[in-house]
Amino acid sequence: MEGAGVGRLKQFFFDDIGKHLRRPEQRASFATYAYGLLTDGERKSVEPIASRATGEERECQRMHDRLLHFVGDSPWSDRAVRREAAAYVTSVLGAREPVTTWIIDDTGFPKQGTHSVGVQRQYTGTLGKIGNCQIGVSLVVSTRTEHVPIDFALYLPRTWTDDPARRSEARLPEDVVFKTKPELARDLIERAVEDKVPGEIVLADAAYGESFHLRERVRELGLDYAVAIRSTTKAWLLDAASRRRFEPLSVGEIAACLDRSHFRRYTWREGSREGRTRGKLASRFWFRRVKVAHDDGTAVAQREPLWLALEWPEGEPKPTKYFLTTLPRRMSKKNIIRTIKERWRTERAYEEMKGELGLDHFEGRSFRGWHHHVSVVLCCYAFVVAERVRHFSPSAGRSRRDRALPRAA
Repeated sequence: MEGAGVGRLKQFFFDDIGKHLRRPEQRASFATYAYGLLTDGERKSVEPIASRATGEERECQRMHDRLLHFVGDSPWSDRAVRREAAAYVTSVLGAREPVTTWIIDDTGFPKQGTHSVGVQRQYTGTLGKIGNCQIGVSLVVSTRTEHVPIDFALYLPRTWTDDPARRSEARLPEDVVFKTKPELARDLIERAVEDKVPGEIVLADAAYGESFHLRERVRELGLDYAVAIRSTTKAWLLDAASRRRFEPLSVGEIAACLDRSHFRRYTWREGSREGRTRGKLASRFWFRRVKVAHDDGTAVAQREPLWLALEWPEGEPKPTKYFLTTLPRRMSKKNIIRTIKERWRTERAYEEMKGELGLDHFEGRSFRGWHHHVSVVLCCYAFVVAERVRHFSPSAGRSRRDRALPRAA
């Protein structure tokens, strides 16, 4: 890293983040831990970080104990540290192009054994199947070219929240209770609004988009949404005057009434030069104004008209993807599709954080330890993405090597 980058690194980790770590030993441990995540090493857990930071066995043991206390027990605020990192990276991103979307998603942390907080056999897209893992729900902020996770919440199944012995083992705070993944997502969104994180539109897959309560909360907070839904969601079709037509149908039933002639092909962007998505990214879509049918006591006349978008991907015998969005009627269909499709780049951010920064390498078992480790990873990723943005134009072609995380040391 060049001199200016080293100066920014010190400013960010020691001054900006450091002001939220009250004691000098906390600031020193944070810097050591972050340095261990940013530099080369097959594992990014406490023991190998301590080993790489020292050369002598006795000193290594002292460093190990210090880092173990810092990440597992030290009383510093994850919220304050993550807020600082989010403000830092969004200011750099916003200087190049606007931060427009927030993406709700989750990722799995595969584990051995049964003692890591929140672990159980559950489905995760990380494995593509049911496996022994933890699940972290994340909030990612996005520009046209970059995705940056700024917050995480650990999903705790009832097997943890309702078991006094496990609560004690994981040192769960008394105010931590069972919450569904959409409820955790709502908390993340509310914190981001409170922290004045820039953004206008919330994106999510069907696991979250299906939640009427989450969608309504997003609107109450003054944000738009563009979310996937399941085929069982029911809606009334609206005519040109926004009047209801027929009885409510599931979106799967609506799709079954349509043939290929109802769908129009849209291209939303060029594919990546990295080999996965070469050529133009295109698919066939159908749009219709609807009102969602749900039993919440709200009069139908008072419900907000939405866009229902159906996608019929190439090679499929029927439409397979369904979306609801509050994006305005005056917005072009192509721009609506482009916005909806922003969600799929989130997986790259997870891959980089796991592959380069050890997001899933934490070996402790406590609730606080998991969140402290994730907080340091979020800070490191915020810094390296900010450096990448400073060095690459948004329109510049980038190879796989160019896209790799720049080393901060």
